[in-house]
Amino acid sequence: MRILSVNIDHIATLRQARREAVPDPVQAAVMAELGGADGITVHLRSDRRHINERDVRLLIETVKTEVNVEMAATPEMVQIVEALKPAQVSLVPEFPDEITTQGGLDLVKSFKRLAPAARRLKNAGILLSAFIEANRKQIASASMLGCDMIEFNTDLYCRDRAHRSRITKEIAVAAGYAARLGLKVHAGHGIDYRNIVPLLGIPEIEGFSIGFSIVARAVLTGLREAVSEMKRIMEVYS
Repeated sequence: MRILSVNIDHIATLRQARREAVPDPVQAAVMAELGGADGITVHLRSDRRHINERDVRLLIETVKTEVNVEMAATPEMVQIVEALKPAQVSLVPEFPDEITTQGGLDLVKSFKRLAPAARRLKNAGILLSAFIEANRKQIASASMLGCDMIEFNTDLYCRDRAHRSRITKEIAVAAGYAARLGLKVHAGHGIDYRNIVPLLGIPEIEGFSIGFSIVARAVLTGLREAVSEMKRIMEVYS
């Protein structure tokens, strides 16, 4: 069975747009689980632009599946997740001005810097993942770093429709290599209801992290009922 971890960052983004208490990411996580999600993913950023520590703590206490926290490998973040102890942490690159994560984490270049953080997270009993490009050097570095799993960055796959077939084959080869090293393979970034289909043909990819396309669809599929509910209240109490 393929694993679907639903990223709910954009629920928190909507909340922060007005600095209100709603929509609540924890409530969204519960709804995602009721819909069949096998896990919940959030990115606890250094700038706290959407998810914050309170969200993560409440998610860990509330959800029935697993919470995966994406984070930069900074001393601050390592200390926070050591205390919170989510089921899994995914190391990701992070830049202040980015709209969303740009590219995979370069484990080859950053190995020495990341190794102490990786050891601390593993010693805390947290499963370790890294968001990387689908190439052998990055995969080998993830294995040496002690990762339990990896998540391939599928941004180029999703954007480059003209070469999608070739990129799919490259991802398949990389996934096979990772599996031989004993790594579980996940994929994410830009995946939607259509472009996921070719990736489902790669047996080594065991799970997917999907957020924006699900949240965007939920806004439209639920908008009709939300408006109807408000109209019913207006008609009853007028």
